[in-house]
Amino acid sequence: MSTIPLLPNFNLDKFKADVRQGFKNLAKGGFKNIYSHIDQLGIKKGVDELGINKFVNQCALLAAGSGAIAGAGGLAIMLVGIPLDMANLVTQQFRVTLAINYYKTGRYELRFEDFFKIVASSLKIDAGVTVTKNVMEEVAEKLLLNLGSKTAERLVPIVGAVIGGSANYLFIKRVATQLKKN
Repeated sequence: MSTIPLLPNFNLDKFKADVRQGFKNLAKGGFKNIYSHIDQLGIKKGVDELGINKFVNQCALLAAGSGAIAGAGGLAIMLVGIPLDMANLVTQQFRVTLAINYYKTGRYELRFEDFFKIVASSLKIDAGVTVTKNVMEEVAEKLLLNLGSKTAERLVPIVGAVIGGSANYLFIKRVATQLKKN
């Protein structure tokens, strides 16, 4: 009886290059696309009903869920899970950013350019006066570093779920803490 390799043609270097290209694509238009699908009025209502801390915790738990799923099944699930996890992580980061901005200023509607300056600031990136492609690429790179820092550990089923979920949860909590300080 012969065994069939799970991923016979898997090339880690190509995978890394594809992920990096995905982040460049995210910087080109993906951030704006994600932002345009966020219900800003819904975030206002969520903060009003739950309070800022519970809303942030809810977002962190949603981010943890996708991190856990992406790391739960090892390499096979991770290949599909990482892009979905990243999209969810960015969405939750954006929701937390909008929620804290609303909590601090009372404004829940922001133009993308103004919003992205806040995102860049929360990641300690100087956005200057204008949001440029380079700033968006720096944000994408910071997010890649956050996700990639635990990628090897995510290859181990179950352990990867704990690491992926924890990393995402803590990332959202750190972003919230940083935004509250600014």
